Amino acid sequence: MAEFTHFNKQGRAKMVDISEKGETERTAVAASSIIVTKEIYEKINSNDIQKGDVLAVAQVAGIMAAKNTSDWIPMCHPLQLKGIDITFDWKVEKEHYELEIRAFVKTKGSTGVEMEALTAASATALTVYDMCKALDKGMMIGQTYLLSKHGGKSGDYYKDN
Repeated sequence: MAEFTHFNKQGRAKMVDISEKGETERTAVAASSIIVTKEIYEKINSNDIQKGDVLAVAQVAGIMAAKNTSDWIPMCHPLQLKGIDITFDWKVEKEHYELEIRAFVKTKGSTGVEMEALTAASATALTVYDMCKALDKGMMIGQTYLLSKHGGKSGDYYKDN
């Protein structure tokens, strides 16, 4: 297992120095989800939520969140992101309405974009909740996790299903 580098000689937190690391293309994909009622599912798909187009606003929120991850997560480096994409897929079975969210983030730099993808997926799900909470506060945001990452010293990663 790799040695943790986020501690100084006094055992206190520090931001890792990445100045000696080479720039490579790096990508990450994260997932999240939110379970909604049939009413919310129908209103989202007919664009009938009073606050506006839920998926459009949530998509922009996810993009903004990825771009601002270092403002939220103390040890994350500010990154110049090269691409961000948020996609949605409804999983409907019987009376179960789940919006699956995927966040893709890309950069060319000295550190990975896993945290940016995870932050984007989380913020997207939270925004759907915010825009629909007047109809039902019982919506459930599902697990948020890294699906894959490419590039960097540690190599590629793919989540096992």
